Amino acid sequence: MVNCKINGIALQVEEGTSILEAAEKVNIKIPTLCYNPDLPPWGSCGLCIVRTAGPGSPRMARACTTAVAENMDIVTHDPELIAVRRTVVELILSNHPNDCLQCPRNGSCELQTLAEEFGIRESPFTKLLNQLPVDDTNPAIVLNPEKCVRCGRCVKVCQSVQNVWALEFLGRGFSGRIASAADIAFGDSPCIKCGQCAAHCPVGAIYERDDTVNVWNALQKPDTHTVVQIAPAVRVALAEEFGLEPGTLVTKKIYAALRRLGFKTVFDTNFSADLTIIEEGTELVKRLSEGGNLPLITSCCPAWVDYMEKYYTDMIPYFSTAKSPQQIMGAMIKAYWAQKAGVDPAKVYSVSVMPCTAKKWETRRNDDMKSAGYGYDVDISITTRELARMIKQAGIQILDLPDEEADNPLGPYTGAGTIFGATGGVMEAAVRSAYYLITKQELGDVNLNPVRGLEGVKSTEIDINGKKLRIAVAHQMGNIATVLDEIIDARKAGKEPPYHFVEVMACRGGCVAGGGQPYGCVDEIRAKRAAGLYTDDAQSQYRCSHQNPFIQQVYKEFLGEPNGHKAHELLHTKYVERPLYLK
Repeated sequence: MVNCKINGIALQVEEGTSILEAAEKVNIKIPTLCYNPDLPPWGSCGLCIVRTAGPGSPRMARACTTAVAENMDIVTHDPELIAVRRTVVELILSNHPNDCLQCPRNGSCELQTLAEEFGIRESPFTKLLNQLPVDDTNPAIVLNPEKCVRCGRCVKVCQSVQNVWALEFLGRGFSGRIASAADIAFGDSPCIKCGQCAAHCPVGAIYERDDTVNVWNALQKPDTHTVVQIAPAVRVALAEEFGLEPGTLVTKKIYAALRRLGFKTVFDTNFSADLTIIEEGTELVKRLSEGGNLPLITSCCPAWVDYMEKYYTDMIPYFSTAKSPQQIMGAMIKAYWAQKAGVDPAKVYSVSVMPCTAKKWETRRNDDMKSAGYGYDVDISITTRELARMIKQAGIQILDLPDEEADNPLGPYTGAGTIFGATGGVMEAAVRSAYYLITKQELGDVNLNPVRGLEGVKSTEIDINGKKLRIAVAHQMGNIATVLDEIIDARKAGKEPPYHFVEVMACRGGCVAGGGQPYGCVDEIRAKRAAGLYTDDAQSQYRCSHQNPFIQQVYKEFLGEPNGHKAHELLHTKYVERPLYLK
């Protein structure tokens, strides 16, 4: 432990604790712009400057990168420090556009907040802009380098956390700028569309492609039947946009708000998550019993699918062919529900609300996404943030709405379907049903605690009739190499695979922290959102996908048997090798 003083307050902290972290322990907030708890600090902005040898000392340091030393006397705020920080903000603003009212981060911009906190009302420095063009070639994410404040967060998360390397810094000084790798069009880069760059950007330099206008246009067409689905993680994050705590469940109010927006039919992606589990679980059981490539690797995260098709093409035979819940729901809406409801599928406009920016790309991933035969199965995908904007634009007081239910038969879901939104949730849901498919008995305790939580790689064994099912869960793209290298090394050595089933989610914490979720997500918020999903699971009437009576109905009326001919036509897909750079 290390003893120190911060603004005269004595405290003890662990050796290696930064001044920034130590100050938080005594409820002192030091301003930052480049710092984010998810990322290694690198002190680029200089806002967190403090004195490290008592009042009036000329010795200064950056709080985010400086560790507390024994008997250090730290001053975090005094007139000179405040003046320096104000000057830093003024300098950043001198190289930043003044179009706040047109910026997608207006109202949630960290630079805007700092300017207000420091009371900046004038511009003492000459405005100098680089006049850099917007890059909107990416199907999910827009890059506006003119707004970049060179904090480095997007580059750090893309390279150090996600291990994708689609973004980098080019140039130095005034000419320095953020750009896609090799300075090519963003849409041609190795980007996997996970959106973590947008989620970590403090300003409007990177943001999701806004498709709300397309949705509004569809809602205004009287001859169009608009259908919407909401993903598991949306229900525990949307409330944050309206002032409630992360993890607050507002599922039934979302259903009501969607109907107020004008959607004629409201379904829940949790239902198709249940359907995914039946297809994927059956696939796992077949590979275990009849032989096949093991481990089976989950495929419901489109950013992971994109990554695998670019970086690990030799693992394609190990991927589950089951589509993601979003795409399964899209196919079922146009191929099954429309016929059952007497609605012309050619007039159905299918919208998904997802926590994920990569879902925008997934709707057009390949021709398998047109399996129902009426254009793309999902016409458009919007993020949680986009839905929040639509609700606000429509003047809907969502928290005051009465609770409503989703429509049948593609609405009711089990607890297994809802935990899809958290890391380990797909695995847990699959094990619950795989156990039943193998033994024809229900699993006693359906809570699979070893795969829960935020540890980067989680693994355990499940005993099924005396046989050990070895499973692994990886989240945050940079962690998956650990698991894949184990698998590859075992294969090269001719050994049995270390795992039978592997779940991968591209974003830290899983979909609860997807690139389209409300801004400001850190581990504390990830944990709260996940806890909301587990609460939804615990209070569900059915907690295993195979127990959902509406799933049973769909197979009986329409699909036939799991992994059967019709199921493969509508609910499964294929994968191909993709180049890292398109041009």
